[in-house]
Amino acid sequence: MLNDKIEALIFDLDGTMIDSMRVWKDIDAEYIEKYHLTEPEDFHEAMEGLSYTETAEYFLKVFPTLPKTVEELKEEWYEMALYKYSHEMELKEGLETLIRSARAEGLGIGIATSNDRKLVEACLKGMGVEELVDTIATSCEVKKGKPAPDVYLKAAGDLGVAPEHCLVFEDVPMGIMAGKNAGMKVCAVDDWFSAPQMERKKELADYYIKNYYEILNHTFEVLS
Repeated sequence: MLNDKIEALIFDLDGTMIDSMRVWKDIDAEYIEKYHLTEPEDFHEAMEGLSYTETAEYFLKVFPTLPKTVEELKEEWYEMALYKYSHEMELKEGLETLIRSARAEGLGIGIATSNDRKLVEACLKGMGVEELVDTIATSCEVKKGKPAPDVYLKAAGDLGVAPEHCLVFEDVPMGIMAGKNAGMKVCAVDDWFSAPQMERKKELADYYIKNYYEILNHTFEVLS
């Protein structure tokens, strides 16, 4: 997979680089309980791929009685998540080794995420790996969130690499679609949160891995 045509690796953050989806499920549950809200059907699936801002807008649409603005909601979530992202996260198995190997080969490393930039930066700093990432692009900084290609195209532009020379790593279908819509190859990453969507992930992606060592030892699954 890491051949002469690949010049950059671009990663989604949550569920792809770190096992953080549990954090947001916990925050959602705490928030819903705090304000005595009723979670609608397909609640989390409907938020998949949305930017941090779009997610707040979705919350206010679903819960119109919530006495918050978009910015107030984002700030409250941020305070709830900051400690967890700063102190409780670690890179998924084999990822740091892969990134260091890729950088040694001269590849660019980017993050394209639906999360908030401050939380991403706090997370990387907390794990002590901020120097391994060349650029961070967030969906709040582009016109449309995933599955639109905007955030991946921004990351590629920041890295100075053509989309066709980028390899994307994603854990959910909406993110995989965003990478493909950007004209990039996409490797689907195993994650407990998206396990029920495994078959759909494999239908959309070019490759599939259970952990990042499979990239290094060439045991990844080729899907197309």
